[in-house]
Amino acid sequence: MEDLARSDTWRVFRIMAELVEGFEALNGIGPAVTIFGSARLQPGTEYYDKCVTVSESLAKDGFAVISGGGPGIMEAANQGAQKGSGMSVGLNIELPMEQVKNQFQDVSVEFRYFFVRKLMFVKYAVGYIIFPGGYGTMDELFEALTLIQTRKIRSFPVVLVGRKYWSGLLDWMSTTMLKTGNISPEDVELMHVVDEPEEVRAIINKRYKDRVTGIHQDRRDKTRKGV
Repeated sequence: MEDLARSDTWRVFRIMAELVEGFEALNGIGPAVTIFGSARLQPGTEYYDKCVTVSESLAKDGFAVISGGGPGIMEAANQGAQKGSGMSVGLNIELPMEQVKNQFQDVSVEFRYFFVRKLMFVKYAVGYIIFPGGYGTMDELFEALTLIQTRKIRSFPVVLVGRKYWSGLLDWMSTTMLKTGNISPEDVELMHVVDEPEEVRAIINKRYKDRVTGIHQDRRDKTRKGV
């Protein structure tokens, strides 16, 4: 295990190499959705099967699908993308315990550093879809919310799938974080909570259409002003 606090400065070049490799591999994939969730969920379980359906439908709508490249929900996301004849991307991470790449990837990139991998997840995404998961899933969820809240990135939809699974967390955010003033009401509204694949599809498509329309309007406004 690498001790980043004591690593030699030459490791900066390894980080740079990962950044370059990621940019080159993903440049030009078009609008993409990033899907997160547990590596432990197996085929035939509710959320695995829903993830395949979500990914397949969005692939048919023209979105590339990005996952962490491993098993569980990651595998379901990549499998669905291929079923929908879309671009299926897996961003694997080197772990002390081996993460086996799933077989449903058109583009596969290996990362040593979590922070470089996480940059790739967010840089190319027009939306995050979050299925039930553990610490890693929570990490990705709250990093996205933080970046949107602080306006470090353009706002995009963050869709949580599974009302029953997420209800406890959302209740705590509303009754504790919001009540004590540590977040604002609009921060809670950054998330969409759904149960069905069609709900996910509708949210992603609408927000992407709105985003494209907004970009075109901005360009027209700048043209009129001579910018």
